[in-house]
Order: sequence, then C-alpha cells, then structure tokens
Amino acid sequence: MIQARFDLAYPGFALHADLQVFAHGIIALFGPSGSGKTTLLRCIAGLERTGNGMLRVQDEVWQDGANFMPVHQRPLGYVFQEASLFPHLSVRQNLEYGLKRIPPAQRKVQLEQVVEWLGLNKLIGRDSPAGLSGGERQRVAIARALLTSPRLLLMDEPLSALDAASKREILPYLERLHSELEIPVIYVSHALDEVARLADHLALMEQGRIIASGALNEILARLDLPTAHLDDAGAVIKASVAVHDEKYHLTRLDFSGGSLWVSKVERAAGSPVRARVLARDVSIATVMPQGSSISNIITTRITGIQDEGPDRVSLRLAAGDGQILLSRITRRSRDQLGLTTGMEVFAQVKSVALIA
Repeated sequence: MIQARFDLAYPGFALHADLQVFAHGIIALFGPSGSGKTTLLRCIAGLERTGNGMLRVQDEVWQDGANFMPVHQRPLGYVFQEASLFPHLSVRQNLEYGLKRIPPAQRKVQLEQVVEWLGLNKLIGRDSPAGLSGGERQRVAIARALLTSPRLLLMDEPLSALDAASKREILPYLERLHSELEIPVIYVSHALDEVARLADHLALMEQGRIIASGALNEILARLDLPTAHLDDAGAVIKASVAVHDEKYHLTRLDFSGGSLWVSKVERAAGSPVRARVLARDVSIATVMPQGSSISNIITTRITGIQDEGPDRVSLRLAAGDGQILLSRITRRSRDQLGLTTGMEVFAQVKSVALIA
C-alpha cells in the first residue's frame, strides 16, 4: 500500500488529504486547477514539509510524527510539467545523470531498457537537448527519472506544456511504460481523457481534499461525483479483441456485457484493450431497435438517474459483470420513455474511442 496523510495551511488554501491506494499501476490525482494535486505530490516527494504528515510506501515509513526522510533520500523519481533537462549536457549525459545516482548493484532499470521503452534510439546521440521537440524532451526527462530505479514515480501534469501533436506522440510511450513497469506511478492531471487512457486508480481532489478514491471506472461512473457532470463524462470498458472484419475495416471488441464494433485496430485476437464511451454518445431505447444505422446496441439495466440542470439527466447503466456505461439524455426523453431505476433498456452507442 501507499498511505499518505497531510495537513498543510497556506493563506487562502489548506490541504487536508488522506490517500490509501495499492502500490501498483498508475494512480491518477484528478481535479480542477487549485484543488491541491501538485501540493499533495510535493508533500509525497518531501518538497513540502508538514509537522503532522504521514507517508508509508509499501513497508517503509518515509515520514511520520517523529521522522522525516529528506527528499534526496526518498527513492522516487519526479517528472515535472517542464522537462528541465541540463542544457550543457548531451542527451546521453542527461540520462546518465539519473543512472549515476544509484550504485550499480541497486539498479533495477538499465539504460538500454528505457531507451527502448521510450523510443530514444535516434535521440541518444544528440550533443544537446536544445533541438528536441517538447514531446522528445519530456520522454528524455521520464527516462532520466526512471534511471534512478525509483520505488515510486511522481508525474506532475507531464503533458500539460505540450501541444496536441506532442501529446499524441508521447501517450503511446506512457502506455508502454504502464505495461512494462512494476513501479507505481502517481500521475497528476486535470485532463479527463489522459486519466481515462492511463490510470488504474483514480483519486478525485476538490478544495484540498480527496473526495473519492477507487478503481478508475468505479469513480468515473458515480453520478454523485463531479466527473459525471463534465462535458466529456463517460465510462471506460475493459475488453478484448475478438475478430477483424477485413471487408469493412472494423474490429469487434468483446466484454462481459456484450460487444462493440470499432474502426480496425492492428492488434491480435485476444489482446486486451480499453474503450472509452462518452455519455453524450449513448442513447436509450426501451425496445430492441430495428433498422438502425447504430450497430453497437447493448442490453443494460438502469442503476441510477440524476438530473443535470433543467434540461438533461444522466443515467448509470449496468452492462454485464462490473461493466458500467453512462448516458446523458434530455429530461423530456426520460419522461416520455418512462425511465426508472431498475428498468432494462437498450443502450445505443454512437461512437467508441479505443484508448489503450
């Protein structure tokens, strides 16, 4: 487990955060700007010192009421919003700076590994990081952090300073790290699409507090939390590649509640995937639709209904064992269809985004 509890007061802001999560996968801290995400991350790193803070990482106490492990002794890597590479060092020397911090006998991550994982083969020979793109610089910064062989990797909005093209470039590398690494990652973001694509566990922050924490889709699908009210609210479905339709260039994804057709993906049958379905792309029918252009129709049961202002409502739909969808429709549609909690309905999924 990672167990963290911090109380910190500034003029106009107070952090009262209590976090307990399993120490594996990617743990996302999500919330609006000013909610305390970066402050909490800095407390975990030891960059902010609190008199009554507590931090335990797996079986090791990093701080409590009597002890405080200084930041340089904490076995962690930290990736900031800006890459902050050393301009006077070559790309290789920047990477070796991280490697040299760890005695050879204690190195769990090797230079050749991170070069392959992060696609740095064509960059490592550069004399200076000056000519690198934003995405390339951040990949080098992530590699340098990993070469310290950390027990915990902290990432503070690593994509926020990048343009859309650079984000598209770097996200597949972060996904690969997710599958290759056993190092737990605490990932700060205010972009829901990033969180949905990368995270296993989600902790929501608001006004300096963690208001909810749990498995990614469990939190995304709760109608009582702020994430359900965002314009890009939706659910993440864990599925597997079932079959490719070469004629129409489509792929069928199977999951416990049914199947989804998506644009063809270059993955072998049986490969696990994540699909994101936005609430605004799910319509509801009370009888099985016939003659529809929408090919993704899933039998579901309504498990929650919540008003979203004067004109809209959100529905929580159970689709198979543990799989949840969200739907956002008008209040008029809800009333005309007579929708109530417990009803079996057909979810028509207009669009599916394959995200991992």
